[in-house]
Amino acid sequence: MTHKILFLASNLLFSFPILANSSFSEPSSAFPTVFGQSSPSQDLVTTTPPNQALLNGTYSAENRNNLLLPGETDVRNLLPSSGEGYPPPYGANLFAGGYESERTDGLNENYLIAAGDKINIWLWGAVNFSNVVTVDNQGNIFIPEVGPIKVQDLRASDVNAYVTAQIKKVYTNNVNVYVNLLTSTPVSIFISGPVVRPGQYAGMASDSILYFLKRSGGIDPERGSYREIVVLRDGKEIVNIDLYEFIRTGLIPSVSFKDGDVILVKPQKAAITVAGGVRNPFRFELENVHSKGFTLTDYSRPLAKISHVGVIGNRDTGPFSLYMPYQDFLDFDLKDGDKVMFNDDLHAQVIDVQVSGSYLGPSYFAVNKRTRLHELLSYIPIEPELSNNKAIYILRESVAAKQKEMLEESLNRLERSVFTAPASSDGEAAIRAKEAEMVMQFTERARKIEPLGKVIVSDNDNIANILLEQGDKIVIPSHTDLVQIGGEVLMPQAVVYNANANVDDYIAWAGGFTDRAEDTRIAIVRANGLVEFDSKKPIEKGDQILVLPKVDTKTMQAVKDITQIIYQIAVAANVAIN
Repeated sequence: MTHKILFLASNLLFSFPILANSSFSEPSSAFPTVFGQSSPSQDLVTTTPPNQALLNGTYSAENRNNLLLPGETDVRNLLPSSGEGYPPPYGANLFAGGYESERTDGLNENYLIAAGDKINIWLWGAVNFSNVVTVDNQGNIFIPEVGPIKVQDLRASDVNAYVTAQIKKVYTNNVNVYVNLLTSTPVSIFISGPVVRPGQYAGMASDSILYFLKRSGGIDPERGSYREIVVLRDGKEIVNIDLYEFIRTGLIPSVSFKDGDVILVKPQKAAITVAGGVRNPFRFELENVHSKGFTLTDYSRPLAKISHVGVIGNRDTGPFSLYMPYQDFLDFDLKDGDKVMFNDDLHAQVIDVQVSGSYLGPSYFAVNKRTRLHELLSYIPIEPELSNNKAIYILRESVAAKQKEMLEESLNRLERSVFTAPASSDGEAAIRAKEAEMVMQFTERARKIEPLGKVIVSDNDNIANILLEQGDKIVIPSHTDLVQIGGEVLMPQAVVYNANANVDDYIAWAGGFTDRAEDTRIAIVRANGLVEFDSKKPIEKGDQILVLPKVDTKTMQAVKDITQIIYQIAVAANVAIN
């Protein structure tokens, strides 16, 4: 016998089919051990690899242009066009902090002594002497009885040993010496090239190149290079710095600056824009005009799921747009101005399904995306005396999202009808304003309701063998001897099932109706998730009786719309909202 399975049972609400051709089938006689059969006939988790045709690549260099497989995304719709703003360059956040205002007294051990530096000297033993001496313009310090000692261009780490050796040439016995560089002389540095504020800046000789670049506002993100920054002294290059290496390894050349040094930022090299499934979606500089794709992946770090790459750019023959497997991209020639989009076009072959309720074994299963309900149930052991295996239902995320969308549409429609209702007099306008306030309070509460997304798959002891979806939660209810009574009753509670009792009896045991109860239509939520509004049908074990509130027809104009929404929420979320 073929049945039509519905998410909802109310003819007043949104009831629509789950699967057009799904049919109920009798459960196997092997239910006492597992659902379906005692030993599964096949593995649920697929071992078949993804579509290798996409990975192996059937494109050639000649026919790749503008070629998209069915279901693939046109990369041109995802990347920024030439008229849109570019993403920030890789390394731009180097100049985002305020470290240019944080100074330390520490000196770089490679700092070269210069005129004006101050050195503290102690002599004790046969001779006592303590003084702070200044390096004069000739690069010397003067010590009484010793004379001038030339220290200019000595490394800071070498000054103690050198000066001590020079003093001991005079005081050969019983004299101890300690020498310490106290302060270094401020230097004036010129910063040029594509920086935000080029000019002349003061700092300490031991300050890093990042400090001076930050003082100048940082490298211009549209014009300046992060990969070629040179320090010039007397017109000669003394060091070339690549900030990419600092970002990746933390290593940066140490420079001891002198007055008149120039920090020159070179123009930006070949720039490639990267977007999509990468950990670093920035604009990257490549050292060479032509670079292979694997060079870019080292910096952009694509996610493991990436299968295809789209490239947009210009060549001598004109604009082009390519879409290729990831492996082909690694050997692809990139040029300045190319835009690269990393994409995941291989759909998952395995889905995750959860089981809850009364069952034995694991609660999560990774199954083939073509798996149907009966196949999975054959892997789930149960205890027949505890599990109600004939009232299974599924909580599905896509159904919950659709129910939420339809509820939102109903609430918007209700608000529009109330706010646009005409008023023929001042008194009626006041009534409409009060009604609108009440409706707003109602819709605010209703929007907080989260639908369950129930899919009814069991009926008359049969279970529909429907196709499972990612994120499905299969609920196996427990056997219970209770009936729940809630909603607009005086004492919501659980009552022991009585085969001779009807709906009125159960409501009477819960204290009867409240003043706001709608006693003509009562929702009955069955153990299998089905919601019915026929109170004449017998109550069964595990059912929930839900008494809904009624809308006062004397004060509310939109009674019909509000009533429909109340019923809609009762079915979608098993909640009675007043």
